[in-house]
Parts: sequence; structure tokens; C-alpha cells
Amino acid sequence: MNGDLAFIPLGGTGEIGLNLNVYRCDGDLLAVDCGLGFGGPEHPEVEVMVPDPAWLAERRDRLQGLVITHAHEDHVGAVAHLWRQLRCEIWCTPFVAAVLRRKLGEAGLGPQVKVNVVPPGGRFEAGSFDLEFLRVSHSVPEAQALAIRTRYGNILHTGDWKLDPQPLIGPPTDEAAFARFGAEGVLAMVCDSTNALVEGHSGSEAEVRRNLTALIKGIKRGRIAVTCFATNLARVESVAAAARAAGRDVALFGRSLRNAEAAARECGYLRDTPPFLSEEEAEDVPDDKLVVICTGSQGEPRSAMSKIAADTHPHISMGEGDTVIFSSRMIPGNERAILRVQDELSRAGVDVMTADDHMVHVSGHPARDELKRLYQLVKPKYCVPVHGEWRHMNEHANLAESLGAIAHVIEDGDVLRLAPGPVETVESVPVGRLAIDGDRLLPLDGDVLAARKKMLMNGVVVASFAVDGSGRVLGQPQISAPGLFDGFGEEPAQIAADLARAVTEMPSATRREDGLLREAARSAVRKAVGRRLRKRPSVEVHLLRV
Repeated sequence: MNGDLAFIPLGGTGEIGLNLNVYRCDGDLLAVDCGLGFGGPEHPEVEVMVPDPAWLAERRDRLQGLVITHAHEDHVGAVAHLWRQLRCEIWCTPFVAAVLRRKLGEAGLGPQVKVNVVPPGGRFEAGSFDLEFLRVSHSVPEAQALAIRTRYGNILHTGDWKLDPQPLIGPPTDEAAFARFGAEGVLAMVCDSTNALVEGHSGSEAEVRRNLTALIKGIKRGRIAVTCFATNLARVESVAAAARAAGRDVALFGRSLRNAEAAARECGYLRDTPPFLSEEEAEDVPDDKLVVICTGSQGEPRSAMSKIAADTHPHISMGEGDTVIFSSRMIPGNERAILRVQDELSRAGVDVMTADDHMVHVSGHPARDELKRLYQLVKPKYCVPVHGEWRHMNEHANLAESLGAIAHVIEDGDVLRLAPGPVETVESVPVGRLAIDGDRLLPLDGDVLAARKKMLMNGVVVASFAVDGSGRVLGQPQISAPGLFDGFGEEPAQIAADLARAVTEMPSATRREDGLLREAARSAVRKAVGRRLRKRPSVEVHLLRV
């Protein structure tokens, strides 16, 4: 549809993560952010998910490009996985570019992707869109809001932001730039809703640094490990400064931290922070002289912290007298994994400290006082809450309405026409999620993952048996059911006997035709297991006709 201005979220409303937003102006399309998320307890069969870009990929001849607002995984992590479908140029700041080039290089895409590096606060054009970065503070360097100017009106896409007077790395949010943009007239603001339920202010990184310094200095014995988000360079720098003040050396544990450090130093950050020790070098440091900064703040199973908690890390172990500080928040959906890691550490005698009992973390997202301030600066006519769960977006909408904006809460796939005419949802486009499975992208609702989830919940049974030409069973069928029965005990033997008896009782026509016999055997095994366990497992039958 030509001749309009519309906002189309393909991921990022109703949940945190999977951000993929599209703006349409007179047929031209602009994508903003392209992130990944984690399966969590809702999808135990999946580790990492990305938004399905099929609708956008079908229109990539109209796609003017992709703008990345900042370097967090839920905004940039899917680019390397989805770029082959989109094949567009990318605009981002130097730090995002440094992080992204490493991801593209690992995916074998480095030379193919045109990455346009824009300085923080820079202005550029893409098709019908006149674009400008506006500096914001967040828990990563060079986070930017995006001012979008079109012939229909102006839009502010905030990305992730907060108002931190002392962000430590990078300048504070450029409130003057927001005020200038607001003075031009802002038709709509598409805004972060993560902390819309939180009263007051989100807090400052400077306060965290003071508290970490005092906390680490007060720990006199044992090793200290601090886990935080890899790209939160202010936090990494704070831990390193606190360690030096306490007379301790600092090591980095985890690939994503190493990559973030390399990107940071490439862009001129961490200048006052000496090089970190490697994992191997940390082994030779006395316990009371070591601080480890490690990945795994969300309980990720292959992270450094998870390996430390399970005592499977090749270079470090922690126990009685040691301390672990979780300098992060729990992302919704990760609670069980995080608590499991914390419990394993406590069981080993480690003293576990979290943001619940110590001031070791502040959010990178705006609380209600900060939201109110932004509305005062920008004065948008319309508000579109995004980036949060439904309760966050609804509360954000209520707040926006109280401040004079007209709020529209929409779902992924809704096409919200912003101009001309009344602002309303005019259609829906197909959306979905894909699971990263090795080098493959699998539909979350497809057959492969449905079977995997069924096997995870109900188990899998493999039945093997041989028959002669007439379908008479030869020998004893073999039943394997890992996760359902212990080894080859009594139950598998009984199911094998049930299968042999069922085959013997089948009509001769069924026993002579392999396809019919295999399907009938599958049904017999499923019923036999169901009688004993009240489960309906996935059943595979191996038939050998002699």
C-alpha cells in the first residue's frame, strides 16, 4: 500500500527481546533493530529465538536499510542470522559496528554486508526517511534514539534509554536534542515500556560504582566473581576499578565479555582500565587477590558462571570463603535458571550477593519519573508503547494518556497507520519466531520443534523387531526408552512381549506389507506405554524383514 506512514512491529511488543520494527513511508520500508531472545520455561525445546523476517524479506526490494539503536543482543543479536534473507545495508554507531562485524565475521558474512558507521548524534537518509540519532544513556555505550522525519510528520523511536546524570561511559541523555525535536512537532513516539510499573527514577551507574567499590574492598578473603551483561562497559569498568582499589587483579571469563572488551578498546573505551588477565593467567593468582568478571548473569547453561556453579569450569572453582556478585537483573523467563545457578553456588559454600540485598545494579530503562520527563520534552501527539510485557505496555499507555498523548497498544504484526487520516490499525501481517538450531533456522511452530517438545515432555520409545516374509516375529523385539524407563528392566521387556503378541494377532495382509506393519506396531507400542505410564511418547519403529 502506497501513500501512507505506518509502524509495523514484527517483534518486540508483548515480550522483551526479539526486537524487529518496520516503518513504512510511501511504500519505502525501514527496519529498526533486529534482536534475539531465549526460549525459557515456555519453550524448553529452544535455546535461542529470532523473529521470523519472511514478510519483510518478501519486500526487500523496498527495504531501504536496517538501523541498529544499540549493541544489546535483543537489538542486534539476530542480524547475522537473518541478513541473508534481508540483504540490506545497515546504519549504526562505531561501537555497534565493532560488535556487529565480529558477529558477521563468525557467520562468514563480513565482506558482503555494507555497514554504514554514523557518529553518535549523526544524521543520515534512507529512501523516504530523514534520520537522526539522538544520544541516550543506557547500560551500553553509544545507545541512540532515532528521530525519523517524513513528509507526513515526525516520529521518535526511543530504543532503550534512561536519564542517568552520571552514566560513567559516554555522555548523559541529550535532553536538549529531544526538546529541539519536540519543538518541530512529533506525531508519534514509539517508546520503551520495560519499567513503566516502577515509580521514581531508575538510579545511576555512579551509585553502583560507589557501592561495588565498598563491597569488594570489604571482602577480605577468597575469590570474588562478578557476573553482569557483557556490553555493560560502565559496570565492567566499575568492577575493575573496585578490584584495583582492593588490591586485586581482574580476569575476564567468557567469550562474549572478551568480544565486548575488544570492541570497546577498538572504539576508545576502557582507556584507563589495564588489560585483563586471561582465564589461564587467573589460575596463578592467590585467591584473596583475584576478581573474576564473567558471563552468565541470566543462568545461560554454557556460560562461565554456570560452569563455575557446576564445578566444571577448566580454569577456576569456587567454594567455601568465595563470593559471587550478580550485578544484573533477572530478565523475565530466566528466573528458574538464575536461581538454580545461585542455589548450586550456595550449596558449595559460596556467599551469593544480588541486587535484592545489595546496591549492585541499576536498570538501563526509564522508570516513571523519567518517562514523564521525556513526554514533557517531546510532547508527542500519539504514543505507541513497545519493549515490555503486556502489563508494562498497558501501564505505559495509561501514563501517556495522563500526560496528554493518545496511546495505541498494538501486537506484533499489526499495521498501525500514523498518517494520513486517523491513527488506527488497518491490517495485520504474518509474524512468527524462528529457533536457532546449529546453522539452521526452524519455525517455532513447525514439525521439528513440535516433535522435540513432545519428546522432551513425553519421552521417546524406539522399538526394533524382525519378521519373516509372512510377518511372523523372529526372536524377541527390543525396546529402548531413555528418559522413560531405567535401562532394560522389566517394563521394556513387557512392552516387547506386548508388541510381539500384537504383531502375531494382526491380519496377515497387514503383516506382509512393511508400511502397514510398521504403523500398526507403532500404535501397539504407544498403547502399551500409555497403559503403564499414562503418557503418549514419540514412537519410532525399526522393522527388519528377513
